[in-house]
Amino acid sequence: MASRGGWTMRRVRVRWLALGVLVVAVLAGCTNPAGVDGDLTDDWAALPEPKPFVPASGVCHASYRPLTETSQGIYFPMDCNAHHGAETVHVGQFTGADAEHATMPARGTKPTLAAFAECDAKAKQYIGGDWRNGLLQLDLVLPSLQAWAGGGRWFRCDLRQLESIDTNQGTSRLTPLKDALKDEPKLLFGCFRPVLSKDGETIEVMNAAACTTPHRAEFAGIWTAPDTSYTDFIKNTQRILAGCTGVVATFAKLPNDRNLTHRVGTAYGVINEEEWNSGDRGTQCFLWMYDGDVRRSMKGAGPGVLPIR
Repeated sequence: MASRGGWTMRRVRVRWLALGVLVVAVLAGCTNPAGVDGDLTDDWAALPEPKPFVPASGVCHASYRPLTETSQGIYFPMDCNAHHGAETVHVGQFTGADAEHATMPARGTKPTLAAFAECDAKAKQYIGGDWRNGLLQLDLVLPSLQAWAGGGRWFRCDLRQLESIDTNQGTSRLTPLKDALKDEPKLLFGCFRPVLSKDGETIEVMNAAACTTPHRAEFAGIWTAPDTSYTDFIKNTQRILAGCTGVVATFAKLPNDRNLTHRVGTAYGVINEEEWNSGDRGTQCFLWMYDGDVRRSMKGAGPGVLPIR
């Protein structure tokens, strides 16, 4: 810091010295050189209007962890063909009354829920399907308080590839995610060998497995929860179970009636409160085999393969 301060002081002294020489020359009655009118200000171009920082889409970032907000000072985009942890697939703008507030809209409010919905639609279009169906996470990144105060009214939509279904930790990629759910089937959820807790009531780990190898659970789809409070969502387990049971019935082509639970079970994984407040309402639903391992997919299996027990 000392060397930079010294450099600034030397430049100031030189500037004032040059001005002093010019004043002496004018007082001495010297005439202006050809092409010089003596006006120091009329030939300066007007400075451009300062523009707020806006991140770019189609770029990648090193961090594998979820990012909630950013500013120009911590913005280091990189090539998506190098090792990276996240990819910006869209950048949107808060507009109208939402952009006029002195402070940024809080997560969970209508403006940010609308922003996440826009991110969700753009992400599905970009990767060729619902990102919730595979090892992907969508992060809504908002301007920092300083960036908002400086005029930033953008929001950023970042996708990350996850290490596994059990974690929110990202993993490294070397290519963009464009059409990834079409071109990279390994990203899609399939069958699993779950590890249960000691009491057998919860799943501790979901180990991915080929559906032709022994497994007991299979991803069936996403149930979209109603737009309620997170507390109400997480406490109403019967509503979640009913929603996912319907997803399982559709997946396996089974009647969604009172006999369904005598054919096959249902398991589900819920999102955390931070994801809920960002706007995500998706619940992952899984078909569960009561009788132990199977060696085939139950997609479209029907009552003949899954009879009432």
